[in-house]
Amino acid sequence: MTAPKENQTTRRRAPGMSPEQRRAMIIQTAIPLIAEYGAAVTTAKIARAAGIGEGTIFRVFADKDELLQACMAEALSPEHAVRELDAIDLSQPLPDRLAEAAEALQAHLSRMGAIAGSLGHRGGKHPGTVRGAGRNESTTRIRTALAELLEPDKATLRRPPEQIAALFFGLLFTQPRTEDEPDLTSQELVEVFLHGALSVGAK
Repeated sequence: MTAPKENQTTRRRAPGMSPEQRRAMIIQTAIPLIAEYGAAVTTAKIARAAGIGEGTIFRVFADKDELLQACMAEALSPEHAVRELDAIDLSQPLPDRLAEAAEALQAHLSRMGAIAGSLGHRGGKHPGTVRGAGRNESTTRIRTALAELLEPDKATLRRPPEQIAALFFGLLFTQPRTEDEPDLTSQELVEVFLHGALSVGAK
């Protein structure tokens, strides 16, 4: 005999999951769907991807708009990027550390762009990390994590780690895109950043 739908949904929930944990799980599931479908993504689609009943979403979010705003705030949050930067092995050579950092931050910026592009046209209140103090704090936290990656090589740097970190982050954020040239790999970008635009042996 098939169990009622609510019982099936209850069994799919993680046992002992708090409302905060359930919100976080739904947000993480929704973000890639929003990047793909934009604001048109349905709560039913999100629920199926999360393996929960659609009603579970509305136990922790007042409505779809609240869920979308929470997803935008999460996508723009520096938390995940900072954790990835903090996990980089400081015993590696500086170029390898910066290449890993570039990959982590490019993924962060790509996710920011995808979500902001999908939801940025919507009306309503912006989450705190989009502009003002929230945005400044986000940038500062990422630059601080980058500076810590540079600290072991402080003696060989031309400028303080904090300034080098700001320059590196600025390069990643403003990296130009052209149709005729392929994007630089992380290793190529780091090489240009550390050694300049001249070829090896050029004067």
